Amino acid sequence: MSTAKEQALEQALAQCRREADRYRLLAEQSTDMISRHTPTPEWTYVDVSPAVEKLLGYRVEEMIGTPGYDLFHPDDADNLVKRTESVSYRGGLYTNLFRYRHKEGHYVWLETTSRTIRDDSGEPLEIICVSRDVTAREQALRATRRLARVVEACSDMVMFCSADSQQLTYLNEAASTTLGTHQNGPVSFHLQQLFSDGIYRSLLQAALDHAAQHGTWYGSIPMQLPPAAGARIAEIREIIAHRNHAGNRRVEYYSIIGRDITLKRQAEEAARRQQLEMAHMSRLLSVGEMATGLAHEVNQPLAAILNYCRGTLRRFEEDRNPGLEQVLRTMELITGQARRAAEIVKRMRSFVRRTEYQRIVFSINDSCREVAGFLHQEASDNDIGFDFDLDPSDPPLCADRIQIEQVLLNLLRNAIEAYADCECPRRAVNIGSRHRDGYIEVTVRDYGGGVDAQRLSRLFDAFYTSKPSGLGMGLAISRTIVESHGGQLWADSDGRSGTLFQFRLPARRPGDRLDTPRLQDQDDR
Repeated sequence: MSTAKEQALEQALAQCRREADRYRLLAEQSTDMISRHTPTPEWTYVDVSPAVEKLLGYRVEEMIGTPGYDLFHPDDADNLVKRTESVSYRGGLYTNLFRYRHKEGHYVWLETTSRTIRDDSGEPLEIICVSRDVTAREQALRATRRLARVVEACSDMVMFCSADSQQLTYLNEAASTTLGTHQNGPVSFHLQQLFSDGIYRSLLQAALDHAAQHGTWYGSIPMQLPPAAGARIAEIREIIAHRNHAGNRRVEYYSIIGRDITLKRQAEEAARRQQLEMAHMSRLLSVGEMATGLAHEVNQPLAAILNYCRGTLRRFEEDRNPGLEQVLRTMELITGQARRAAEIVKRMRSFVRRTEYQRIVFSINDSCREVAGFLHQEASDNDIGFDFDLDPSDPPLCADRIQIEQVLLNLLRNAIEAYADCECPRRAVNIGSRHRDGYIEVTVRDYGGGVDAQRLSRLFDAFYTSKPSGLGMGLAISRTIVESHGGQLWADSDGRSGTLFQFRLPARRPGDRLDTPRLQDQDDR
C-alpha cells in the first residue's frame, strides 16, 4: 500500500513540476514583465521574469532585492496610496498607470495589474504584478489630449461634420461663440442651416466633393449665421475629409475650419470710410486749386447771357421793334448759355459731393471726355490741348464712377502742370483707353520735361510733392482708389521727353454686383 501511495505522490509531484515548468516557461516567454514583491512599503523585488531586460534594461539578477519604490517617478510613487485617477480596482486586482525609471535614466510608462497574496489568517505574503510597456499608447493619448486642447483654444472655428447626414457633431469654443450656442450644450446644427441655399448648393457642395476627392479644400465661402449669432460675420476657409480604415476607404466625417471675420470687416469698413473721406478732401483741394479756372469757365456763359440781354434791350431803347423770330433766337441763345453754366456748376457739385462707394456701369471713354472738359479752361490758359485715342468699342467699366474720375482728374492735372516750366513745341496731353485681356487700360501722356528716376520711385508716396503749394496726396490717393478696385496704377518716364501714367482695372463681367444709387439730398441734385 505504501508503495502505491508513494507512486501516486511521485506522480502528483511530477505533474506539479511539469505545470510549474509550464507556467515558468509562459512567464519567461511573455513580453509582459511578471514580478513578485515583498508586501512592504519598499516593494522589494523577490523575483522577476526576463522581460524586465527589454522593458527596463536591467538583468533579472540586478532587479532581485532592489526596492521597486525607488524606481517610480516622483509624481507617480504614491498613486496607490492616494488612489489617483490612474488607479482602478476590480475583483481584488489593482491596475495602476505610472512612469518607471529605465536603467538608462529615462522613464517609460507601465500599466501594472497587481494582486496581494495572503495566508490563511489574511496576512499579506507577497505581491504579484504583471506589467506592460504602454509608452507609445500613453504618448499618443497625451498628444491627442494636447491636440484637443489646441483645437479647443484655437481662435478659428473648428467643426466636425458627419459625411452622411451632414450633422455637426462637435464645435470648439470659437465655433460655439460665433454661432451663439452654449459650448456644453448639444450640437444641433445641420450644415445646410449655416449657408444660404444658393451658396450651399453651388460652392459648399463643390468644396465637400473636392475634399472627398483630394483630401482637403482651401478657399473662402461666406456663412449665413443663425439669429443667435447677432451681427457676426464668418466664412469657411478649409475642409478636411477623414476616411475610415476599412477596405472601401469611405469618407466618415469632415473637419470644417472657419473664421470669424467680424473685426476684419469692421476694420475694412473703417478703412474704406477713411479712404472716402481722404478722397473727398482731395477733390475739395483739387477744386480749390482750380477755382480761378472754374470761375472763368462759369463766367463765359454768364457774360454771353448778359451780352444777349443788353443787345435786345438796346434795340428796344433805339425804338426798334425786333421781330418775334429774332427775339426767339436770342432767347434760345440765352437758354443754351444758361444750360452750359448750369452744367458746369452741376459737374463741379457732383465732383465735390461726399458720396458712398457705389459700383455702377459706365463708359470709361465718356469719363475721359467729361474730365477733360472739366479741365478745358485750365488747359486753354496754359496753351495745352487734349488729344484722344479712345477704344472704339467703348468698353463698359463696373466701378465707382466718381472715384475713377477723381483718378483721371489727378492724372490730367499732373500732365498739365508738367508744362509749367517747360518750353515745348508740342503742348498736348494724350488720353487713351484700351480693352485687352479682361482689363481696361487708361493712359495719360504728357510731353513735358519728364521725371527723373529718383522722383519716379517716390511719385506715389503720401505727402511727397515737387510743387511748392502741393500736399502730395493726389497720386497716393489715386493709387489707393485703383488698387481698391482690383487694379494697378504706375508711371514711366525717361526724365527728358515726358511722362506716361497708366492704370488698369478689371473690365465689367456678367456676375458683377451693382449698387443701387441712394436718393440724394435736395442740395445735391
